Amino acid sequence: MLKVTVEVVCPDGRGSGREIATAYIGRLERSATPDYVVQLREDQREHCEKRTLHAYPRHASSIFDLVARALAVGLTGTKELPPRPEPLSVPIHHSGNTDYVRLGEIPEPAATLFRKRIEYSGSPLSR
Repeated sequence: MLKVTVEVVCPDGRGSGREIATAYIGRLERSATPDYVVQLREDQREHCEKRTLHAYPRHASSIFDLVARALAVGLTGTKELPPRPEPLSVPIHHSGNTDYVRLGEIPEPAATLFRKRIEYSGSPLSR
């Protein structure tokens, strides 16, 4: 089984990183073109459905080719990546010298990530 992790690390390399995503890629049988099962986990959100990369030719390419195709299958169910996401468009409101956004105007999944990020970061302004 392969475990692929994505971590946020300090630029200077000191300290331990914070794991933000994991992919598990497991070979289902021994053969020249085995199937691989893929399970993704992102922050604390698990993509429950296990998906299968079918008939991947072992040792035919780089391990990174296997990982990239497995991630694509885990995300979309096919070997193709989903379309690139559009930039977020969140209105910024102004009140005097204060700029702010309304949490209800931030689309998902960015809203959940933003709420988690600001959870313990001081006092939010409420109006």
